[in-house]
Amino acid sequence: MVDPRHFDRQAANYEQARPPYPEALWQRLEDLGLLTAGRRAVDLGAGTGQATGRLLDAGLTVTAVEPGARLAALLKMNHPAASVIVSRAEDADLPERTFDIAVAATSIHWMNLDELLPNVHASLRPEGKLLVWRNVFGDPNHPTPFRTTVRRIVAARAGPPRPGPDAEDAGATWRELVRTGLFSVDEVDEFRWEVTLDAQQVQNLFSTFSDWNDQEVLEAAAAVVEAGGSVVEHYRSWLIVLSRT
Repeated sequence: MVDPRHFDRQAANYEQARPPYPEALWQRLEDLGLLTAGRRAVDLGAGTGQATGRLLDAGLTVTAVEPGARLAALLKMNHPAASVIVSRAEDADLPERTFDIAVAATSIHWMNLDELLPNVHASLRPEGKLLVWRNVFGDPNHPTPFRTTVRRIVAARAGPPRPGPDAEDAGATWRELVRTGLFSVDEVDEFRWEVTLDAQQVQNLFSTFSDWNDQEVLEAAAAVVEAGGSVVEHYRSWLIVLSRT
């Protein structure tokens, strides 16, 4: 199993290298009336606060839960208005019937849902929503020479793939989220966007991926140099909105 503590060891690089979530996703949350000032949110697996910061900017009161001590320290430094709990989301001592929304942004695949979902369910108000989203790096609808190299690197690995449902598959994710009967799906949205990265940015970003080793990261960066020094990466982001049942 890939070690989730990898992210804490990469805390400073993680903060700088990870791209933000697309504006279209935030606009969708606003259109759904979920970013209303004064509401209370809990951000699960908050990292350095990419989602926490936007929630605070929208006027929400935010409790951020992050198990990595280094990540949590950066989170608190970046967003002092947030209440930070250093804990696994499954173990966090959350007040009951308190939060209007619970957010898991590119983090739910690291969590034990049988432990997590009862905790989140109890912490949400009766009309509360669970919001799960993630960035997916690479869009198969936009093949590029760089992405061909990335697929070749991954295919050459000797070890088995990560166990369990495909963490990048929105359908596989929402089916797991409703399995306990504690939540039901309201809607699933997908957003497509792009970003231009140079070789150093690719090296920094790919080094934060928990299943990439140093040699693989260098191969990816070299592919950018071979492509002329920069690549246009086509990304997808999906959003799952669930109601507490």
